[in-house]
Parts: sequence; structure tokens; C-alpha cells
Amino acid sequence: MTTDPAPTVTEAAALARTWADKRGIVGWLRTNNHKVIGLRFIVTALVFFAAAGVMGGLMRHQLAKPDSTLVGPDFYNMLFSTHGTTMMFLFAVPMMQGFAVYLVPLMVGTRNTAFPRMTACAYWLYLIGGLLLFGAFFTNTGPDAGWFAYVPLAGPQYGLGKRADVWNMLVTYTEAMGLMVAVDITTVILKMRAPGMSLRRMPLFVWASLVTSVMIIFAMPMVMLAANLVQLDRMVGTHFFNPAEGGDAVLWQHLFWFFGHPEVYFIFVPALGFISAIIPTFARRPMVGHDAVALSLIATGFLSFGLWVHHMFATNIPELGKSFFTAMSFMIAIPTAVQIFCWIATLWAGRIHLRTPLLFVLGFFFILMIGGLTGIMLGSVPLDLQVHDTYFVVAHLHYVLIGGAVFPLFAAIYYWFPKLTGRMLNERLGRWQFWLFFIGVNVTFFPMHQLGLAGMPRRVYTYGAETGWATLSLVSTVGQVINDLSMFIFVFNLARTLWKGERAPDNPWGAGTLEWSVASPPPAYNFAALPVVSSREPLWSPPPPSSPTHVTGLSTQIREGLVTTVIDALPDVRYAYPEPEIWPFVAALLISAWLVWSIWSVAGFAWGMIPPAIAFIFWYWPNKEETLKELAREKPP
Repeated sequence: MTTDPAPTVTEAAALARTWADKRGIVGWLRTNNHKVIGLRFIVTALVFFAAAGVMGGLMRHQLAKPDSTLVGPDFYNMLFSTHGTTMMFLFAVPMMQGFAVYLVPLMVGTRNTAFPRMTACAYWLYLIGGLLLFGAFFTNTGPDAGWFAYVPLAGPQYGLGKRADVWNMLVTYTEAMGLMVAVDITTVILKMRAPGMSLRRMPLFVWASLVTSVMIIFAMPMVMLAANLVQLDRMVGTHFFNPAEGGDAVLWQHLFWFFGHPEVYFIFVPALGFISAIIPTFARRPMVGHDAVALSLIATGFLSFGLWVHHMFATNIPELGKSFFTAMSFMIAIPTAVQIFCWIATLWAGRIHLRTPLLFVLGFFFILMIGGLTGIMLGSVPLDLQVHDTYFVVAHLHYVLIGGAVFPLFAAIYYWFPKLTGRMLNERLGRWQFWLFFIGVNVTFFPMHQLGLAGMPRRVYTYGAETGWATLSLVSTVGQVINDLSMFIFVFNLARTLWKGERAPDNPWGAGTLEWSVASPPPAYNFAALPVVSSREPLWSPPPPSSPTHVTGLSTQIREGLVTTVIDALPDVRYAYPEPEIWPFVAALLISAWLVWSIWSVAGFAWGMIPPAIAFIFWYWPNKEETLKELAREKPP
């Protein structure tokens, strides 16, 4: 580490050559640059979000009036199942992980993720899995048992055809993808931070990404196991969930919701990280209670694993057991409340600069508050038994997910779009989008609370005029149209900005974290010289006199970074990043062929493993050129 000037233009040019991807389709398929992969996750998730939104709009128009015949019951089952599956598995979690893949290496001051080939493979699995789901939907083979695929509806007795098999296959795709990315992000955060960035100096979004990744590592194997047990029941004739043969249908709910409730926090915790990154920037002061917010994120992740029976109060679980989960449902609100108080204190003590990202943050406060309060209500067993499987639950779910994830997500898009693209989204269009979306969400989902209390069950494709639900259902559909108009403005703003938007400076908001210290968009190598950190907001706090400002001695001829210690981020060893390879893409294709084959044939499950195994052998086979570079790097200078 040194206080000498930054690398010369010649050294920067050498880094650009070393880190550049090859041109053409092969280079596009081979790339393992975290920014390219992160951007692919984000764009793909937005496309799936749009597709699921169209499905949601179609459902709302079907329910806008009694006895509607816009769609039939079978297609409606596929519609709401694919809508929920897409939103939860193909949009929300991949979107949050995409932001982590893009931003975390920049925020912690390193040049790439630790295992970029693995993350590249994860993206291809994600894309292929999503395309297969929609291919099945358009060929009348989409899931039809809900995004939660309860047995026996998804079992061999009632889940006829291949619809339930498609859902099980998709879960394997998305959960494998999530685990691969989570391992990569966890390693980057714990072992590749810039020197001096101790755990207490980490940005709060990095803390949120770490908590989320650890949660994913513990929770996602559970739903993969459950989906494969159902697949064994369907393909081989086992009876894990068949009560007539000693199985237990409620076991599926335990396995699924042990993953399913933490999954809500896979989405929610990164959104809290977005908020904690945005508020200090627009309040023009450091976060009040930084350590308290970090500890609250950890507590939220820990407590989220103790809530799964919150979804199962209508089952035959002992009443005493339900009371513990009621208590936990109330308790998990405390860490979020701590963060809200810290955010309010930061805004109160700062000089607020009201721009579109902060508007979405303020909208998040209001929408999440309603969703949180109805969540407390549903945590009470007597009330939950009355409104279970009604539109009250639908309203709560959407208030929590839209307020807790989508509003912060739009705030993050407006906030980091200049860094991702080098252009500024239009402020006036952003405000129009915010107000239409804020109004539309409340008009769409607030009436659903009253519909639920009036007895309207969820997952029904039509209803009679005598029920009295028509007026509120029509109001809800009008709200959906307002939401659609908001999304059209957002898409127009994106297209207009990418075509001829205002050029963005490197740090247009005057933020204090490391990602704003590099060009917009960042170069392939991120940092010409790895920074040395001496405070939580390195761009707001100048380093002490004579203290090191950046790292020297890393090669410009190979892709090289620095590994640091876990607690204090002291320099440990140099690290040669893997070079781009075609094998992650090939492996994803062969894994996809294996999974598709396995839902049609038991033999395909066994024989289909062989081609991916061969691809992984080639993937990990030592490369002579890389080995020579490694040996040259290990020689003492």
C-alpha cells in the first residue's frame, strides 16, 4: 500500500487490455465480468417482471366484473400460478442478486467477484429456466397448483400431465442459481474487501447482501429437497407426501415455508440495504446508528427462519406451538422498526435533497407500514383463521412485496442508473411514474382488504353478482390500469435516456461510497489501483495525512486482485481471477438438457448427468497458459 499517485495512463491502458472481453458472440458468451453478468440479471429480471405484470393485469380484468368469461378456470389456474412463480423465483430474488453482483465488488473496492465463472453459469441457468417456464406456459403445460405447489394438488393423484414437473424443474434451476450467486457474493464480502474496510466500515448495502446470501445458503436447499421429493412421488412412486401410505401432506408445507418465509426476506433485506444507501446521500449526512442498522439486518435474517408456521395456522398444529410462532411474527417487526427510526433520524438531522430516488423511499415508508400492520394482524391465530385464503392475504402479500421490495427497487434503479449506464434518468418523468405508481398500488390492493373481510376467497377465477364483490373488484382493476400507465412511463424514460439522455458525471448525487469513485459506467477492471479505506464514507472523509490511499504491486498483465482478512480487511495474498471461458455456458446448456430429460424419463435422470459432468471436467481442467501466468505471478518481485 502506498500514497504515491494513481497508476499512469500506460498502466491503465494495460489493465484495459488485460480485462477486456473478446469481441463477437463467443466473447459475449464467455464473459465473466461481474458488471456484465449483474446487468444481465437485472435486465432479464425486468423482462420477467413485465411478463408477470401482464399476467396480473389479465387476472384483474377477468375479475373486474361478475361471471366474466375472459379466461376459463384451467387457464386461470396456470395464469396465477405462473404469475406468482415468475414474480417470486424469476424476478424478485434474481433482481436483488443482480444488483449485488454488479455493486458489491465496486462497493468493497475489488475488481471482480471471487468465482465469476460460477456466477456466469448461474445466469445462463436462470435465463434457460425462465424461458422453459414460459415455453411450457405457452404450450399449455405451465404450473397450475400455485407458486407454492401444495400437495396433493401437485402430487401424482391430482397433478396430472407435466405441469407440476415443470414447476419442480424450475425450482431446481432457480435455487441452484441462487446458491451459486450467494456463495460468490459471500466470499467477495468476507475475503476481498479493500484494505482497511473492516466489518464496521462496510456499506450497509454490503451488509444486507451478506445477510441475504447467508440466508439463501441455509434456506434454498430445503425447497430443492422438497421439490425433488415430490418429483420422486410423481416419477418413481414413493409416498413422502401420501398419507394413505404413511406420508404426510403437511410435511410439504413445513419444508416449503421453511424456505418460503425467509425468501420474503431474500427480497426485503436487500431492499433495506437500498434504503440505507440512498437516505444518507440525499440527507447529506452519514447514517445515524450505522451499527444498529447492521445488527438489525442480522437479526432480521436470523429471526426470519423462525416464522414459517405463520403460513400454517389453519393446519392441525398444536395451539401451543402456534403461539410461539405468533410471538415470533410480532418480534421480527422490532429490527425493521429500529432501522426505520434510524432512517427517520438521518433525514431529520440532515439537509434533505428531494429527488426521485428519495421519493420512492418515502413511498416505501407508507406502503410498507400498511403491509406490516396487516402482517401483525395475520400473525394472530384467531384473525388468521377467519381471513386465511381470502383476498385479505393477497392484499397483505402485495403491500409487503411492493412496498418492501418494488418501491426500494425503483429507488435503486433511479439512484444507480447513472453508474450503470453513464446517463441520468429524466427527473420529471420519474416523478410522474412515482405518483402514478403510488396511487395505483393503493387503489389496486387496498380494496382487497375489504374484499377479504367480505369473504372473497383467493384463487377463484370468477364470482357471482349476488356476492357484492363487483364494485371493489372493478376499483381494484382501475388501480391496475394506473399501475400499467406508470410502468409505460418508466419504460419510456429508460428508452429515452438510453437514446439521448443527459450524460452523468462520475458522482452525480455526491454520494460517499466507493462505487462512485470510478467512471460511469465503470471500466472493465473497476479500479486502476485498489483503494485503501479509512472510513465508512471514503469519498466524504479524506484519509489521514501520510496514510496509504491505494494498493500497488498488482500485475497489469493478468487479472489480479487482493485477498484480505475477514475482520479487519488486512492484506493477505494476491489472487488471480479466472479467465473467461465458454464452459460455464456449455455446462448450463447440458444441465438444462439433463433436467428437462429427467422430467420425462427416470432413465434420463441417471444418464443425463454424464454430459454436465464432462463439461465440468473441461471447465476445471488446468489451462497451460493460466498455469504459466500463475507461476510467474508467484515469483518474488
